[in-house]
Amino acid sequence: MTLQELVLQQEQKLTHEKISFGQGTTNATDEAVWLVLWKLGLPLDTDINSHTDILSSQQIQSVEKIIDERVFSRLPAAYLTQEAWLQGVSFYVDPRCIIPRSLIAEVLAEGAIDPWLVTEQPRVLDLCTGNGSLAILCALAWPQAEVTGIDLSVEALQVAAINCERHQLHDRIELIVSDGLDQAQGLYDVIVCNPPYVNQSSMQALPPEFKAEPELALAGGEDGMNFIRQLLTDVALYLSTEGVLILEIGNEHDHFQNAFPNAYPIWLSTSAGDQQVLLMTRDMLQTL
Repeated sequence: MTLQELVLQQEQKLTHEKISFGQGTTNATDEAVWLVLWKLGLPLDTDINSHTDILSSQQIQSVEKIIDERVFSRLPAAYLTQEAWLQGVSFYVDPRCIIPRSLIAEVLAEGAIDPWLVTEQPRVLDLCTGNGSLAILCALAWPQAEVTGIDLSVEALQVAAINCERHQLHDRIELIVSDGLDQAQGLYDVIVCNPPYVNQSSMQALPPEFKAEPELALAGGEDGMNFIRQLLTDVALYLSTEGVLILEIGNEHDHFQNAFPNAYPIWLSTSAGDQQVLLMTRDMLQTL
């Protein structure tokens, strides 16, 4: 059996078992490629069509074992490999943290926030940092930035610390345990936040893969706005004069509009649409 044939076989298995995606891959093909290459120790950018060597029975069995684990445990692939990728950057993950997939990473990579920076040495806060991925991407995007990552979960911050060490950014990123902004220190030029925003009915309908993630990082109350209500009440006090808030709300646009009818944010374009990530200045927030 060749690599291509093995990937096709495992793709068919994932499809047949109705596996849920969205935590690093969006379809059975990509997930099969990821798990097969990872298990065989091959680079994830390997061209499976040009890899014509015949695989050993031991290699095939090892792949079948991890695919079976994916199917029967319904654990996300990232928890099985202990690795997730965001904008081409590798991060360590395990069940202590949500799997990084924030659309804020896209706007960082595209430079959409850059025009709002008024200093080359911005103070940046990643609120609800989880495994630290956005804090790290901010530090990489703005090499002179002073970055802080805040999370309520001590366990998630343990993972964030692993990633800061992994990317040799432990001296530039401070990690703080805090319930929301309670322990935030001083004023920030940029606050990025991918908060828990999944509404109650959507939480109840989540597939097992997503229920394997910490509920604390997902559940936003009946309309998904519980954390965001408190955030928008307080956040202007933590922004510098020209500071901005970058907030992800996912598919909760209607709930956001209902909760904040007087909010007129700037919507930032993403691959998932133009109403999932918003930008608000301190002046905008003060009018709510």
